[in-house]
Amino acid sequence: MTLPSIARRRDVQVLAALVVVAGIAGGAYGLWTIFLKPAGPAAVSASLLATSSASGGGGSTSSPIATGTHSLVVNTSLGSFSDFSSSFVGYRVQEELASIGGNTAVGRTPDVSGTVTIEGMTVTAAEITADLSTLKSDDDRRDSQLRRQAIETDRYPTATFSLTEPIELPAAAAQGETVNVTATGDLTLHGVTRSVQIPLQARLETDRVVLIGSLDITFADFQIEKPNSFLVLSVDDHGILELQLLLTEA
Repeated sequence: MTLPSIARRRDVQVLAALVVVAGIAGGAYGLWTIFLKPAGPAAVSASLLATSSASGGGGSTSSPIATGTHSLVVNTSLGSFSDFSSSFVGYRVQEELASIGGNTAVGRTPDVSGTVTIEGMTVTAAEITADLSTLKSDDDRRDSQLRRQAIETDRYPTATFSLTEPIELPAAAAQGETVNVTATGDLTLHGVTRSVQIPLQARLETDRVVLIGSLDITFADFQIEKPNSFLVLSVDDHGILELQLLLTEA
């Protein structure tokens, strides 16, 4: 065998070895993504009791918030955004990623403000605003795309909700129990306003009110187009709007 032939054969062997190593590395990454990647944050419905317990509220004690008239504000100093025990607004969307497969994209922002008025056992007014330009997920590339695509936070940086019908709180709320209610109001997202009904869980505590809720939103209803990316093979045509609010006296 000539020296050039030996050299070519050696080059082929080296190339084959590199391909095998790349394949192993790619497979290992895929396995890490599927089996070892940390799970995304739990849905808000699973975090209410933990938030309430950490605040020292709950139990069967009567809540003074259930009597008289109270003006409440979203308190962003309570809890921590790092473990999602604070107030936040966010989304959950199912996507299909190249070389990874199905994934639930979760993005949240702690930059929420608003006021809620409670008169006796009736919520008479509520105005909530979220700064969507600070939405944060587990991937900066996704966050960057959402500034220009889909909800286009560079163009539509805020989302708002305004209550249009009073909410009558069940009697159990006065005892600090978690109750289920529905908030009917106008949701403005992506520059479009629609009347929505948001199912909520509420808990009146000695020093605060805890609210959580989620709403399935069809993107077309708010003129939101699904994002395009070479990494994203497909995205559902709907997603979940999530909120967790900790309210205290103004």
